[in-house]
Amino acid sequence: MFKRILYTLSVLAGVLLYTSCGTNKKVNALKPNPDYLSTTVVYEKQLSFINMPLEITMNEIQAQTNQYLSGIIYEDKNINDDNVMMKVTKEAPIRVTEQNGKVFIDFPLRINGKFRYGFDKFGMSMYDTRDFYLNGTIKLVSLISFKDWKMTTRTAIVDIVWKESPSVNIAGKNVPVTYAINSAIGLFKSYISKKVDDAIAESLDIEPYVLEALDAVSNPVKINEEYNTWFAFQPQEAYTTRAVIANKKVTIGLGVKAYLETAIGKKPEKSFDKNALALKAIDKIPNQFKVNVAAYATYADASAIVQKNFAGERFESGKKYVVVNHVELWGKENKMIVALNMSGSVNGTFYLSGIPKYSMTTKEVYLDEVDFVMDSKNKLLKTADWLAHGMILKKITENCKFSIADQLAEGEQSMKGYLNGYEPVKGVKVNGVLTSLQPDKVILTPNAIVAMILANGKVSVKIEGM
Repeated sequence: MFKRILYTLSVLAGVLLYTSCGTNKKVNALKPNPDYLSTTVVYEKQLSFINMPLEITMNEIQAQTNQYLSGIIYEDKNINDDNVMMKVTKEAPIRVTEQNGKVFIDFPLRINGKFRYGFDKFGMSMYDTRDFYLNGTIKLVSLISFKDWKMTTRTAIVDIVWKESPSVNIAGKNVPVTYAINSAIGLFKSYISKKVDDAIAESLDIEPYVLEALDAVSNPVKINEEYNTWFAFQPQEAYTTRAVIANKKVTIGLGVKAYLETAIGKKPEKSFDKNALALKAIDKIPNQFKVNVAAYATYADASAIVQKNFAGERFESGKKYVVVNHVELWGKENKMIVALNMSGSVNGTFYLSGIPKYSMTTKEVYLDEVDFVMDSKNKLLKTADWLAHGMILKKITENCKFSIADQLAEGEQSMKGYLNGYEPVKGVKVNGVLTSLQPDKVILTPNAIVAMILANGKVSVKIEGM
């Protein structure tokens, strides 16, 4: 009887052992909780140089100079020093043209004067005066430069063209007084030249226009409502090159060195201080524009794509195998955690960890330096070491990727919207093109996976209606 019981127990133990060996193992690995080094605020800055070409037409110079110079230009009330007193008035609009890199100015004038003639002899003064009126054009030439935010000129009189020779009527005869008039006019030649220089400098002071434009452009702009994304322009230094006179205009090369910041979450602080921006003269303004374009993918969307990658896949090693039933992604300390719920020779949820990177070739986010999280790996080494390393892990890793091509295109469109005629205030326009893209980094935030793509291009800020 005892032998029969012992035999029965032996058979039962064998059956149980066989059943145990044939049953799939259930393993419970410790879940790594989400932990984001990047909170809801992400700041990415790129140093760039923005061109601000400033063009001033001859018509603008002419209009401003005419506005500044009007009415009485010069008046000499002392007749005793040279026997001439006169009042010089602008007769007609000033005309400004350019030729061979110089600015030519025709300044029509009217002179109302008195000419005194006579003598002092034997203590007696015998003088008489005659009024004279004279119309003519003073021809000037200016060399233009740019300094301290102002267009400066060195102007000189090259000729005076009278409509008729200066003369006065004495005893019924017209007596030429050219010698006397020219002598008097010689005294105010330098005065007229300085007047023209002052007019151009004062009327074409570009500093207020440029600083107001930069101040307007420096206001942070929201370029993505859904992910609360901001773009900020932060000027650091301003540059200028020499003024070039050609094609009926003066072109001044202006440029700004600035940080271009892409921020996610909180609106960046405006950092521009127009009173502290220095203007430096350089030979050539660098043409280097860089900015981060952000492409977003939610964890739910990315998880769904990766799960589709595993659909129908069976990972085998000899007679052992697993299939992936469910995938979930999240971030932990700048690494991507991939939760894989598997069934087959091993049942349970295991956790991979990898560094997220972006491929410009495939426009996909993929994982680098992938391995099972320590607790998952330790449990697999004890129960299924064939799954913990080697080809199976490599094949699983190949499926842990997802495309963000659509999100990248959307990010490009957001940035292009800013670069395509963005007008923060009337008369100030931002225009540019993105010429190349290259991967920068992938940032894991609590709300989304953010791929920062470094964009290169050309950008200019144009000031109109000066």
